[in-house]
Amino acid sequence: MMARPATELDVDGVAVRLTNPDKIYFPALGAEGAKGKVVDYYLAVAEPMVALLRDRPVHLQRFPDGIDGEEIYQKRVPQKHPDYLQTCTVTFPSGRTADALKITHPSAIAWAAQMGTITMHPWQVRCPDTEHPDELRVDLDPQPGTGFAQAREIAVDVLKPVLDSLGLVGYPKTSGGRGVHVFVRIRPDWDFIAVRRAGIALAREVERRAPDAVTTSWWKEERGERLFIDYNQNARDRTFASAYSLRKTPIATVSMPLSWDDLADADPDDYTIATVPDIVARREDPWAGIDDTAHSLEGLLEMASADEQERGLGDLPYPPSYPKMPGEPPRVQPSKKVAEHWDADGNRITD
Repeated sequence: MMARPATELDVDGVAVRLTNPDKIYFPALGAEGAKGKVVDYYLAVAEPMVALLRDRPVHLQRFPDGIDGEEIYQKRVPQKHPDYLQTCTVTFPSGRTADALKITHPSAIAWAAQMGTITMHPWQVRCPDTEHPDELRVDLDPQPGTGFAQAREIAVDVLKPVLDSLGLVGYPKTSGGRGVHVFVRIRPDWDFIAVRRAGIALAREVERRAPDAVTTSWWKEERGERLFIDYNQNARDRTFASAYSLRKTPIATVSMPLSWDDLADADPDDYTIATVPDIVARREDPWAGIDDTAHSLEGLLEMASADEQERGLGDLPYPPSYPKMPGEPPRVQPSKKVAEHWDADGNRITD
């Protein structure tokens, strides 16, 4: 079979070039997992997706030869790009900068899909103010021996009551895998350090309420068969799969926005490239009100202060790629710290 020639798509008045629409991205789906089907999917969900991503810098998880081929995690938009694309500058923990894709129109999503993007990873900020997040993000990450059922239960029965008690409204979604993500809109009055600190306080409160099921330990050797709340997802340059993004799974699952009631009996495999467009077309948008209220972090930051002053719980480790942060504990595995004699600043003591 000869490859179909390149075509132009009219995406809300913008011409987007599409090449190789028959290339298979999801082999288990056959022709239904072709590149053209991926583009069709993203156009079908473009309206709610653009509303959630508008003015956000976005990184692209690309698989130009399909999900079994090379993975490219692209943070920069090529210098040579279509005129209809917009970018904004972000600063990484290293201090280096990049012009990331800024979502302003469905054509940007269509272009990303044309470039082999399976998953879009937005920052928790909006351009041009990329130093002050407007989202607090909670990542309920199942560890070995746990799965989606545990993440769903903790989200609904523990996390939501904590948010309710603080007057915060959370919006849940499936991760597209075994996890659950919850977003809270916040006022852009705090920097990444403060937002991460608030996220740690929230995670610790959930851990206190369900200590046998939840952990905030950064070190895998200490987690056991518990759900890990990845507090570092609130740090600079840490991104989530966006709502409505496809994921690298055989059936092309979707990171699906849900209501709390829907999450209570959700199965992540029900939300795929094949099913989500119809669901979106016939249901009311459960995240329609997410931008109606921007919440304060003051309650969570008061909890963080209480953790530090009353319980002796200070900061937690950053990812290893980050520079050493003020007040951060040593980034040393507990077992290695004992065996190799590390001091309180994370320096190895030699005999």
